[in-house]
Amino acid sequence: MTRTIFCQKLNKEAEGLAVPPYPGEKGQWIYNNISKEAWEAWQKHQTMLINEKRLNLMEPDTRKYLTEQMDKFFANDEVDQADGYVPTSD
Repeated sequence: MTRTIFCQKLNKEAEGLAVPPYPGEKGQWIYNNISKEAWEAWQKHQTMLINEKRLNLMEPDTRKYLTEQMDKFFANDEVDQADGYVPTSD
């Protein structure tokens, strides 16, 4: 059975995540407030940032940067794009 939450990113009722995707308070907040659809959109954006900016996930600064970008993404603030990236209209 799926869980429904009010998604802060999409501003609507949507299917919730099955488990918290992060440890600790941040993971619990995401679990309670971010839908599966919004989480998948973040993962796609995060992957694009990692690949296009050639980020090293072993670096603490990289992890901090991605966490900051994730917070902005879920708050519907402007997030970084890859240099020269032109979004497609899906």
